[in-house]
Amino acid sequence: MEVGLAHPDQAPWPELATRAVTETTRLQRLVEALLLLARSDDDTLLRQHEHVDLATLARAAVDAAPARVPVELDAAENIRVTGDPDQLTRLIRNLLDNADRYAERTIEVTLTTDGPATAVIRVADDGPGIPPADRERVFDRFVRLEAARTRHAGESTGTGLRLSIARDIVTAHGGTISVTSTVRQRDGQERGATFTVRLPVHGPPWETA
Repeated sequence: MEVGLAHPDQAPWPELATRAVTETTRLQRLVEALLLLARSDDDTLLRQHEHVDLATLARAAVDAAPARVPVELDAAENIRVTGDPDQLTRLIRNLLDNADRYAERTIEVTLTTDGPATAVIRVADDGPGIPPADRERVFDRFVRLEAARTRHAGESTGTGLRLSIARDIVTAHGGTISVTSTVRQRDGQERGATFTVRLPVHGPPWETA
């Protein structure tokens, strides 16, 4: 922008404006992420405590996601948790964004229960996967994996905050998050990454009225 202002007759203004908007948006998202982390540290991350229908949130998140590859959703109905709908939406969106960054052909999102008291959200991609040694570290702040896991990231590898925020949201809701490989190939190599979120349901699964 400074070079453009210094040479206004020669500057490619549409290109500069596009770059400025892109960078401003990126910085806005970074500031929002840092504010969320600060709220998490102060135990003020959750501002609402409502009965939330996870299937509704998952469908909305998938429909709104600007996915690079197709997203398949298999969501069981009548699974409800108590929490902040905005943060739960952010959780699903962060996992979708992460999967979309690395997926080869498809992303699978499933919503089920594990017994009467636990809701399970899984987001699986068919990308290069995450080495076992990095499957805990990937949730740390500002961690960005190298080599194969970043080769589909495009021009930007992100800030390393998306999965950390996801973990903080899950923890604030009394749940857990983990990552495993999606498939094991015939040669023994593991492919893809499946993120599994477990959340306590709001009492027994609600029956349809």
